[in-house]
Amino acid sequence: MTFGLTFEKLLLIGLIAVLIIGPERLPRVAEGFAKTVRRAGEYIRDTKSKMRDEIGPEIDDVDWRKLDPRQYDPRRIIRDALLEDAPKPVSAPAMAALAEPKAAPKVLQEFSRTSPPPFDPEAT
Repeated sequence: MTFGLTFEKLLLIGLIAVLIIGPERLPRVAEGFAKTVRRAGEYIRDTKSKMRDEIGPEIDDVDWRKLDPRQYDPRRIIRDALLEDAPKPVSAPAMAALAEPKAAPKVLQEFSRTSPPPFDPEAT
């Protein structure tokens, strides 16, 4: 997560900041920047500890790279689904639902001027 920043780019940004800020205000700005970085680090540590408290010790077993949304390329998902050989196992409740007799299909009622559809005046 370097965002494409190399040492040379950081050095150039620092040099431009020194020129813009000036030597008089530079110590105050550097101190404020250091405080901000320190607060951000504390916030991240607090967030991690809260997650560990809420989720529990199994948070260490989570593969965070697997949950990265950048890895989900729709083309790859479709390709993997099409090339998948073995069918997925069916759970017991799903198997029971498949074994149950199916209800007769509903017959669609046709409406006309003589038999209009039901009307509910409170539905609007």
